[in-house]
Amino acid sequence: MKEQFEAFLTGSDNPIEGIVTPIDYAQYGKAYDFQSIDGTLHLIIGKDKQGDWVRIDGTEPYFSSWVDELVEQIGKHEHV
Repeated sequence: MKEQFEAFLTGSDNPIEGIVTPIDYAQYGKAYDFQSIDGTLHLIIGKDKQGDWVRIDGTEPYFSSWVDELVEQIGKHEHV
């Protein structure tokens, strides 16, 4: 897997800057862990059995659009 990289998610007021780390996650296999720099947001995403990207774990509340935003940025760094 590739190294960590910076990513930004759309917050309600400002962009949320964070670091994405590729990880292995039980039944999902390859997954991605987003941790915001300020520690307010944690999001883990992976592909479900149908091959769709889903939120696996993380802080609440969260915007469902963050999954798509993160997948787009992952695609720029790795072939997903």
